[in-house]
Amino acid sequence: MREIIIQPLTREAFSPFGDVIEMEGAHSFPINHGMCMRYHDLAKVETAGENARTLISLLRGKPYELPLKLEMVERHPFGSQAFVPLSQNPFLVVVAHETRDGPGEPIAFQTAPGQGVNIHRNVWHGILTPLNRVSDFVVIDRGGDGINLQEHFYSEPFLVR
Repeated sequence: MREIIIQPLTREAFSPFGDVIEMEGAHSFPINHGMCMRYHDLAKVETAGENARTLISLLRGKPYELPLKLEMVERHPFGSQAFVPLSQNPFLVVVAHETRDGPGEPIAFQTAPGQGVNIHRNVWHGILTPLNRVSDFVVIDRGGDGINLQEHFYSEPFLVR
């Protein structure tokens, strides 16, 4: 089984796959008579296709244990998918570049407290993978006509450490 070493999530490392959603380093300005700080335009929400609309949902995920056996990645051809944690718990983000033969070798990131991600449209990625404890998330993605889910099962699984 091939191994993937988890790396910290940074804007630079994740930029080919999507956006890191966090306050650190974001464009911000005061609103509401200076009583609130707005961290502005953190991710590009993508929706394409017939009757497309943006959905906001809540998810509660059970934690996974590391090392993790990774056999499958998925992608959404018609829309981006953002995961914003409602706790300080870390989660695992697995992504893969597109190759001539489908998704390439996965890359694994672990979020820091307060970080979320927006995975761009049509980018191969793993499923939601909370670590340590049950975790809640706001999910922003696309609804509408068309099949917006493709799955790929690797011929040989990976071990994510």
